[in-house]
Amino acid sequence: MPVITRFTKSGFTITKSLGTNILLSALVLAAVASTCFTPKAWALFEDDDARKAILDLRKSLAATQSATAELQNQLEKLKTDNAQLRGRIETLEKQAEELLTKQKTYYQDLDSRLGQLEPRTVEVEGVAGTVQPEEKKLYDDALKAFQTNQLKKADVDFSGFIRKYPTSPYLPLALFWLGNTKYALQDYPGAITQLQAFVKRFSKQARVPAALLTIGNCQLESGNKTAARKTFNEIIANYPDSDAAKQAQQALGAAK
Repeated sequence: MPVITRFTKSGFTITKSLGTNILLSALVLAAVASTCFTPKAWALFEDDDARKAILDLRKSLAATQSATAELQNQLEKLKTDNAQLRGRIETLEKQAEELLTKQKTYYQDLDSRLGQLEPRTVEVEGVAGTVQPEEKKLYDDALKAFQTNQLKKADVDFSGFIRKYPTSPYLPLALFWLGNTKYALQDYPGAITQLQAFVKRFSKQARVPAALLTIGNCQLESGNKTAARKTFNEIIANYPDSDAAKQAQQALGAAK
């Protein structure tokens, strides 16, 4: 609409229709402005922002709690897995230990069995030598027979041993025990022969005084008191600190 003005002495005036439109527009703008920018309106905007922020925080907190719960579940699973793994490790360690023990026992038993089949170097009361497995067994069997009073078996076994193993480190003992076996069987000549062979060949052996005492007893019991006295005096003179010397001293009374 065109603007119609009228000049007067005091200035200019706006036509009624144009003025009315302008006035209405101004009133509308004032009403809008009064509605939008009052303290209550500002408070409305602030409540919406706060509500949105709270909702966002709640969503974030829920997500964090969910992630935390998931991590906690994973941690518990790891703990369970570790416990199971430790149990398996302990079981494996125990099985390995048992296996090592069995292997050690097996090899020890194997070594023992092989040792029974292989020659061994031994020292028997100062006499060293190589011993065959069957050699040691024959000697042990003969000695066991003597100790259990199976005198005839011991006589046969010791005699067989001496013939079969004349260089054995067990030979001195075989001669000594064979002589005592024959003495127990009252084979005095046989006992004297074996024990004299023992004393002559192994004069430094610790059993010599005992062998001489048995010889003296054989001589005494067979009625040869002169020979017996000579043997007992030899023991007393050469082995004064031995048990055989004490027994020889006592036997002299019977040899008079």
